[in-house]
Amino acid sequence: MIRESGMDDSVITTYFWYTTGVNVQTMDSSSRQRTSDLKDYNVGATPLQKRLALFRRQSSFFPSPPRRKIPQCSQLQEEIDPQKVAFLLHKQWTIYSLTPLYKFSYANLKEYSRLLSASIAAEKQKGLAVEVGEDSNFKVIFSTLCGVKGTQRDPEAFLVQILSKSQSGGHREGKVLWTGWFCCVFGESLLETVSEDFTCLPLFLANGAESNTALVGDWFQKTFDCCFSPLRISAFNLSWMVAMWTACKMDRYVATELFLSVPCSPQSLDISYAIHSEDAKALWDSVHKTPGEVTQEEVDLFMDCLYSHFYRHFKIHLSAARLARVSTSVASAHTDGKIKILCHKYLIGVLAYMTELAIFQIE
Repeated sequence: MIRESGMDDSVITTYFWYTTGVNVQTMDSSSRQRTSDLKDYNVGATPLQKRLALFRRQSSFFPSPPRRKIPQCSQLQEEIDPQKVAFLLHKQWTIYSLTPLYKFSYANLKEYSRLLSASIAAEKQKGLAVEVGEDSNFKVIFSTLCGVKGTQRDPEAFLVQILSKSQSGGHREGKVLWTGWFCCVFGESLLETVSEDFTCLPLFLANGAESNTALVGDWFQKTFDCCFSPLRISAFNLSWMVAMWTACKMDRYVATELFLSVPCSPQSLDISYAIHSEDAKALWDSVHKTPGEVTQEEVDLFMDCLYSHFYRHFKIHLSAARLARVSTSVASAHTDGKIKILCHKYLIGVLAYMTELAIFQIE
């Protein structure tokens, strides 16, 4: 069913789709179920973990800061290779939090490439399903992502790729089979809690087969005594994201969309709520009172206005539904811990918020 509401009683033009049964086009219940082979390692209450626990109790990230800065373009972002930026955009990344890496060295990236390649090959010989090409000819490459940081103090981000070897020989790169990258954007609070032996890169993003993610994660955990954990995004944080990203100034806008799920019997009801970008921005401007910042009060009012408008036209209380995904001109995010960054201008701003969530999750 598709309905459209006009502009007579609101600044919002709304398109609403609701679906039931097996013909759900978005957020099918089966697609929301994801299993990961990536292990969580519990190593006890080490001195580092005790410091991190103290940090979490004292941190302004909990339960949530009353205000945040609207994402801005970082000057350090100008150092990023444009080709690498383009590679990071418009891909769906599964996100994880990662405890600090022990005795990691940027000088050894070439050696790490060799060791990880050997580890994956050894696991494949054990009969594990490793998607690295039919002939198992592959290679692993570590490379830095200069400029993917919030401050000069943040550690350098780096990229890990599994590639098939080119069949034609020469120096031509093969197909990218799996990609993961590690970063820390405005992570000063975490950096202050660890010694120089640790490298803090709390946010890990992966794209590719989960079997490869598990193998790479297992190697990192054994090599650097770290721990990966899937990073879920709550409906509360999704609300912050849609508000902050709507506030961003764009050269080109796309519709703002909210995807909600209503638990009901015998089948769940999934709702897609799309708002024209101009209307979403106009609504935000009407509730936004603090230049350069977003407050909790503004986020609540923005979401309340969207939900109230929806109720006036469709007589459905969205407050009874679960916000599962948001999509804006800047980025999209899913509660399952999947994000897609769409705008290079706000790459650092999106990663800063994800880094904040990852730091909070680290124990």
